[in-house]
Amino acid sequence: MTATTAQPPPDGSEALARSLAVNLRRFRLGQGLSVERLAALSGVDRSDLDAIEQGGGVPTIPLLWKVSHALEVPFSSLFSAGHSSGTTVLRRAESKLLNAQEGKFTSRALFPFEGERRVEFYELRLAPGTLELTDAHAAGTTENIAVASGSVEILTGDGDHRLEEGDSILFEADAPHGYRNVGTDTAVLYLVMSYAEPLFA
Repeated sequence: MTATTAQPPPDGSEALARSLAVNLRRFRLGQGLSVERLAALSGVDRSDLDAIEQGGGVPTIPLLWKVSHALEVPFSSLFSAGHSSGTTVLRRAESKLLNAQEGKFTSRALFPFEGERRVEFYELRLAPGTLELTDAHAAGTTENIAVASGSVEILTGDGDHRLEEGDSILFEADAPHGYRNVGTDTAVLYLVMSYAEPLFA
């Protein structure tokens, strides 16, 4: 998969890009890493990392997973805007979508990008015929997926598993894995990702 930096879509993602720029620099400097060293660890081009730190847009999902894995931080921590309390309502119309494969695979966070967390909740959408492959996450990470609509195959470290609407699966995500839409309609999945322990102080 190619991992290129996208321009911010017209949905208010400029704020998301700014948070990403601040957090990436904070994590990188906190670990004493130069941009060149992080590029080597993550397999992401230095130019892409420079663009992110300059607030140049929200990158693709595969690129961000590579960066979070190299930094050993939860994916959502790259977007964290601080801590919140009380009740938060997230409107679909105001959602910030992360995408891959020119929009054939999208991820929408169903939690605010605030604070540090060990559990993340996402809505995933795959266009018909789409295969999205993901690198291994940190050791101890698990994914629990429920299929809201469509037919999919979940590729895990111990084989491929076909799921239909209403089915769910729990698997260890610290090995390469993927999601394939084997149906004729857009597949909608709900993903709960759990980390074994906090990955950063």
